[in-house]
Amino acid sequence: MRTIRLESATFSVDVRLKRVGRRWLASADAPDGPTLGWGVTTFEALWMALAPFDGVVDQLLASLPPELAEH
Repeated sequence: MRTIRLESATFSVDVRLKRVGRRWLASADAPDGPTLGWGVTTFEALWMALAPFDGVVDQLLASLPPELAEH
């Protein structure tokens, strides 16, 4: 499991990523508790997990380390 901090202009959020077989699982610390996302890529999994942060998801994903953005 890898833990990273994604940042926007106004705040940051801790997320966890884990590869399980050919898929990725993501968990984000949201205001109402942790959220889950899954997908074939880290981007898909994080997009789903970051849904509660509507309006800044693009900014948060832009701070994803390049080596993870390629998976």
